[in-house]
Amino acid sequence: MARRAMSLLPQWSSRIFSVELDGAPLYFSIQEQHRGEEVPRVFREVRSHGRCYSLLVCGGDRIRRAKFYGELKDKLLRDLPPGCDLSPMSSFLPNVKDSLIKGYFLKDNSKSSVPSERLLRDLIQHDPVLVCSYLRGKDDQLWTQRLWSHADSQTVETSEEYYVVPSEAPQYHPSTLNIMNSDVFYSFDEAFDVLKKCGDIIPEATSVLELLPGRAEARSKPDFPVIVIEGLDATGKTTLTESLKDTLGAALLRSPPQCLSPWRACFDQEPPLIRRAFYALGNYITAEQIGQEGMKTPVIVDRFWHSTAAYAIATAVSGPVCNLPAEGSEVYRWPTDLLQPSLVVLLTLDPEERKRRLRDRGQGKTEEEQKLDHNHLFRLRVEEAYRRIIGPACVTVDAGPSADQVLQQVRLLIRGKCHL
Repeated sequence: MARRAMSLLPQWSSRIFSVELDGAPLYFSIQEQHRGEEVPRVFREVRSHGRCYSLLVCGGDRIRRAKFYGELKDKLLRDLPPGCDLSPMSSFLPNVKDSLIKGYFLKDNSKSSVPSERLLRDLIQHDPVLVCSYLRGKDDQLWTQRLWSHADSQTVETSEEYYVVPSEAPQYHPSTLNIMNSDVFYSFDEAFDVLKKCGDIIPEATSVLELLPGRAEARSKPDFPVIVIEGLDATGKTTLTESLKDTLGAALLRSPPQCLSPWRACFDQEPPLIRRAFYALGNYITAEQIGQEGMKTPVIVDRFWHSTAAYAIATAVSGPVCNLPAEGSEVYRWPTDLLQPSLVVLLTLDPEERKRRLRDRGQGKTEEEQKLDHNHLFRLRVEEAYRRIIGPACVTVDAGPSADQVLQQVRLLIRGKCHL
């Protein structure tokens, strides 16, 4: 068994397990004696012949662990037999920072468990994966967990058996304790360090690093105001930014910057840690461009750090809005080494109207935009994360009226805040 997995065993019985189903986390824990607790919800809908397993990625540095986590999903989806359902899961010590371990929860409803268990045994021999099996009691009212061990070229279930029982949601969603400089980056150096360490496994990372500005260029304050327009797709950002460019005689920039376009498809396929570092560094490139243009004219920016952070926070934290870090959390603070805009406008729109506009466009959508459409809770988390970011905070504008009316309202905001 991987050394990292072994180090977890002394605290194993104190850990909480979370399985994400339909966009919301379901929690369970383990204990040595059963005291009449009901069956955790995640096990209630398992078919009578079904079997359950958990796989937790434990070994390696965080770059390689993140890469392996994504590759493991692809391998499981490819090699597991039909009738298997895979869900994201995690294990953590309640309210303990950096204790979160990610993995997958497997429900095997196939006719035989032999193919699945053969695959899992192969994983535990060669990869940094901790595997548990979950066994149903004869009366269907008890489930037990057993940890797999690998020794002497054999994989066996350990003799330790724990009863699986429901668990209350922790005080803080487990991901909120791991967001900073993992899902959201708060300095040039932190994001740079991730991509630099990716150089030997992602060749494109070296090309991106060559485009980066110096630290001073990413925070130099321009002479003219900088106005950022934020919002979900189809809220009218492009129309508004083009109109502001013309009416104010301003420069128009977009984030992520055009120079990163050749590598976006590559990094969009990477796990969150690497993907978020890539887009965080894009903000510093945009900041350098803002500094240059802002010496000559006002600057309008189509999306900036607010978007990078809001989507990352909403993705990292599952479930309802109440699972987000509380207002005022340091998670929502602006990076100290990144240029601050003069004004940030957040365009909002009724969800059904936004869907209608997207349909009328007939354009392809990003994976996160597709998630917005299919996951009501995700959209609410994104919108609330936007509103909670400070330094500067967003000023919300209803994008429902005509484009001319929205333009006039935003012009009034700019006149009052930026004196343009």
